[in-house]
Amino acid sequence: MPKKEKLHGASGFDTYYENLFGERWKALRDSLLLEPAYMEWNAGGAKGYFLDTGSVLAALTLPLKGAKRILDLCAAPGGKTLVVASRMDQDAFLISNDRSRERKQRLVRVCDECLDPGVRSRVTVTCSDGAKWCTRQTACFDRILLDAPCSSERHVLTDRKYLDEWSPGRIRTLTVEQWALLSSAYRMLVPGGYLLYATCALVPEENDEMIARIFRKFDSAEDGFKTCTIPALHAVQSDFFTGASASGVSTPGVEKTLYGYHILPDRQNGAGPLYFSLIHKTGSIG
Repeated sequence: MPKKEKLHGASGFDTYYENLFGERWKALRDSLLLEPAYMEWNAGGAKGYFLDTGSVLAALTLPLKGAKRILDLCAAPGGKTLVVASRMDQDAFLISNDRSRERKQRLVRVCDECLDPGVRSRVTVTCSDGAKWCTRQTACFDRILLDAPCSSERHVLTDRKYLDEWSPGRIRTLTVEQWALLSSAYRMLVPGGYLLYATCALVPEENDEMIARIFRKFDSAEDGFKTCTIPALHAVQSDFFTGASASGVSTPGVEKTLYGYHILPDRQNGAGPLYFSLIHKTGSIG
């Protein structure tokens, strides 16, 4: 691969990802330029919400039974918050946070319009930097969803400004931000709790390598998909998407990675890209 610092703009972008995906890159690139595979999620409110089927599958794998305190740390625009809120126990509470005031307002509208009023009363929307939360509180949430800011290559490809400005430095900058958020989230997880980490990025630095870093840093962290049986990935795919397929929704398949799963649109009818990994903090919930 050419030196990373020499890669820049559209040609540098293609060179970088072609070296990453090889012959597959052309088909994957073409699929990223197409409309994503959307489905409507009905959370009991006045309106439904359309989101990528890969995002739905990922959000469904966060085990919620018995969890009382749940956090969606980077929640806007709100699709995964709706999936989590509509599935949580009737005595559970969800904090849905985003650091951007503008995005927070959109998040509020989505929750107000799409959630059942009774569920909405148990969802608090906040606006602050999630990377700093662990400086104020630790071991306080039973479940955490972190859909981290990422390279979002689909959006880069469809926005000429971002594509012209692209360089590998973008990935390095984002991994610093992702680590700050992920390590903060892990510290806020109670022993025995589960943290679902997700991105729409293609590069391993933002995906598996971020999870590997958590395992190196914290002895209490382990692979949540190996310890959690409710819901196992195959159960989510069969139980939920079997019913959804009756409405023309395709079940997104997954590609196993070292620490999680990747849904890539060239092989999943437009779903994704979406990476997700489930982290379990060992110990008993107090």
